[in-house]
Amino acid sequence: QVQLVESGGGLVQPGGSLRLSCAASGFIFSNYAMGWYRQTPGKARELVASISSGSYTNYVNSVKGRFTISRDNAKNTVYLQMNSLKPEDTAVYYCNVLVGVYPWGQGTQGTVSS
Repeated sequence: QVQLVESGGGLVQPGGSLRLSCAASGFIFSNYAMGWYRQTPGKARELVASISSGSYTNYVNSVKGRFTISRDNAKNTVYLQMNSLKPEDTAVYYCNVLVGVYPWGQGTQGTVSS
């Protein structure tokens, strides 16, 4: 069955960095565009970055220039490098396919606070 397992979150100060990982299994990872999403309490889940099967990337304006999405098809893993973090980046971060949706993983909490 499909599994998406996110990791790498934590507590950092403003201006700090985190690198998130998402290990995927149960589907042909290399065929799928992938996305990183985030959610805060009381708000809808938001797509922040995406990467196509050919590694074309796209970002929401609020993270452009600070976040970098990448993928390693040999490891069935998608990454999100987050730099120059701001308190408003605090959220639970999830990965999923970009078109359609597989069951969501548990997510990984990223907290930006001094």
